[in-house]
Amino acid sequence: MNFAIALLAGPQDPAARSALNFARAVVDAGHEINRLFFYRDAVHIASNLGVQPQDENDITHEWRQFITEHKLDAVVCIAAALRRGVLNEEEAQRWDRHAANTGTPWDLSGLGQWVDALQSADRAVSFGS
Repeated sequence: MNFAIALLAGPQDPAARSALNFARAVVDAGHEINRLFFYRDAVHIASNLGVQPQDENDITHEWRQFITEHKLDAVVCIAAALRRGVLNEEEAQRWDRHAANTGTPWDLSGLGQWVDALQSADRAVSFGS
């Protein structure tokens, strides 16, 4: 089975952990994830600048590691990212900002990527509101 997964909740929201646990279960069960789409506050998960206290799990690091390990397509909604200050090198230069705070394995792209994922997925699941 082929899944498209959307996350709308930020890193502090329990939905971010639920989405990651679900994605892990999908892969562990031998299914495929055709796209992960990070929207609304979930774009903060793609930022390299967040630092968690040492006694807390770093959900952003866990997402990055999971995506990299399984070579998944992880799309961050560019409009939501720009509004929240999550920029890759290209967007930082385009908007004349001094630094980027995201990069591999994230791909900044439009909402059309989610629509495309829905077209080819057997199941679509979203987490957060």
